[in-house]
Amino acid sequence: MSELLGSIWWLVVALGLLVTFHEFGHFWVARRCGVKVLRFSVGFGRALWKRTGRDGTEYVIAMLPLGGYVKMLDEREQDIPPELADQAFNRKSVWQRIAIVAAGPAANLLLCVGLLWAMFVIGRPDYAPVVGEVQGIAAEAGLERGDTVLAVGERATPTWSEVHMALIPAALDRADVPLTLQAGESGTPRSVSLPLSRLPSEIDERRVLDEIGLAPRHMSVPPVVGRVEPGSAAWGVLAEGDRITAIDATAVDEWSDIGPLVQALG
Repeated sequence: MSELLGSIWWLVVALGLLVTFHEFGHFWVARRCGVKVLRFSVGFGRALWKRTGRDGTEYVIAMLPLGGYVKMLDEREQDIPPELADQAFNRKSVWQRIAIVAAGPAANLLLCVGLLWAMFVIGRPDYAPVVGEVQGIAAEAGLERGDTVLAVGERATPTWSEVHMALIPAALDRADVPLTLQAGESGTPRSVSLPLSRLPSEIDERRVLDEIGLAPRHMSVPPVVGRVEPGSAAWGVLAEGDRITAIDATAVDEWSDIGPLVQALG
């Protein structure tokens, strides 16, 4: 239920943002063209908030954020004093009226460009190109857990997403590809050949890494016991705060090491 309410909330925020920018475009150009704006409203229905500015414009936030409007002085809709006639929308030139009408969509376009630019500059979270799990042909090629993938062929791979995108075309073509790897953060770079020609004839490009046998290293979680379930096999053996350093003489560095080692014990 909370997820649904959260989705509705963000939908309202997104619609409100789009509507505000759209109507502000009309408002701003109308003011620049000398048109008197009577009301600037974001949303429809009953007003939740309103105030009148020094310019005589009534600013309104209404209940339903599904649209909005900018009400301008217009002789076709009401009688207006002669001294305000030159501020009426219908008295403006054709090009000014076109500019006012087109300003709303133009404002939304500028908003989209601005948001895309911000996404490009800020970026998005991604995993480092560090190998977490190795199986199948990746293991046979010599990749090891903890290796950093510096490049796929000639393409540098600063993130795990870049590794994925670089491997997709080679995997679909069943073309063996060289990988430049580095063990840890200070190891000497080495090259291995990934035999993608051995992949099945039909693969889903969304599962290329699974077919190859690669998975990224996720955020490291220390192998420290947080809670022991009463009656479980660990009850009376492990205690809260214990750090697991090895299982059956195999070193444990992080929490994700534990599952495979326990499964291997049967």
